[in-house]
Amino acid sequence: MALQFILKILAILSVWGMAAVIAVVTILPFSDSNIWWIRAMDFPRLQIAILAGVVMLAGLFLSGPTRVFIPILMLAALCYQVVRIYPYTILATPELQLAPEGTDQVRVLSANVLMENDRHDLVLDRIRQFDPDILLLMETDQTWLDAMEPALAGYDTVIRHPQDNYYGMIFATRLPASDARIIYLTEDDTPSLIAQLTSAEGRAFRFVGLHPRPPVPGEDTEKRDRQIYYAAKFAASTDMPLVVTGDFNDVAWSDTSRSFKHVGQYLDPRIGRGMYSSFDATRWWLRFPIDQLYVTENVAVTSLQRLDPIGSDHFPMAATLNMDAAVAKRLNSTPKPITEDEKELINDAVAKMRDTLGHEEF
Repeated sequence: MALQFILKILAILSVWGMAAVIAVVTILPFSDSNIWWIRAMDFPRLQIAILAGVVMLAGLFLSGPTRVFIPILMLAALCYQVVRIYPYTILATPELQLAPEGTDQVRVLSANVLMENDRHDLVLDRIRQFDPDILLLMETDQTWLDAMEPALAGYDTVIRHPQDNYYGMIFATRLPASDARIIYLTEDDTPSLIAQLTSAEGRAFRFVGLHPRPPVPGEDTEKRDRQIYYAAKFAASTDMPLVVTGDFNDVAWSDTSRSFKHVGQYLDPRIGRGMYSSFDATRWWLRFPIDQLYVTENVAVTSLQRLDPIGSDHFPMAATLNMDAAVAKRLNSTPKPITEDEKELINDAVAKMRDTLGHEEF
């Protein structure tokens, strides 16, 4: 009897402990705090939802107040987490319908290769197989640059920016480029890529590649968020079609990503189609959609793919776009207009970055 009583108490304490943790990691992200460990709780919403469901069921097998309170608390946490990730399930309504194959297509391949990864051959294979018109590689040091030169030789415009701090970048395109350059949107040595390109049928558009820092110990998210907001402002300042991709180090359902998408008036091809979780490629149970692709409403999307592994902790992401605005108008929804409060939020963030870095324009 004593052992049975002890086991019962331990079971109750375990359920209460897990319920308390789930409640905390659900509630804390409501805060506007940029502290890294709070913002990191935005990432595992699917995993938290699954755990909340397990603890909710476990609570039903206990006695006393726990049998009522725990299931109610966990149901609330589960419902909230599901609401946040719901748009990235096949149950949601897509923001855009996929376009058929067309004559003005642009193929984009984006990959965080992981700097210490030595499977250069796998990356070269993916480039050869997908044959992108636009290639964006991140975490590229000099070793990676040297290994990629055989593939880069096939592109007319190449921006080589190797770094040994996990934030090197390679950009390559065979499309005509009137502008292609690295720019720093924060003072933390993380480059971004901006380019103005022309499609096969002569349609001009802009391309932005991003790789801000993640929320990790010692790295809060204020600079990351400003970098993302800065890119959103860039989209809002022009009527030219725009494509943004890269390793955002931020999940698609976070407040920052949702603000970026809304303020930039972007569409997300994942909505209504699935998460396309790209990280962590080495752990199936801990994956999040942090390698992202957004387009403005005058760009149609033909396909979005998560490619086979390349030895990195990220899967490469590939998309085929159609730059025909008439096709996009027929298939894409129109984003909801932004409010004055949202404009003010972005303008303040951009002004701070311009003052810090001395940028006159993006």
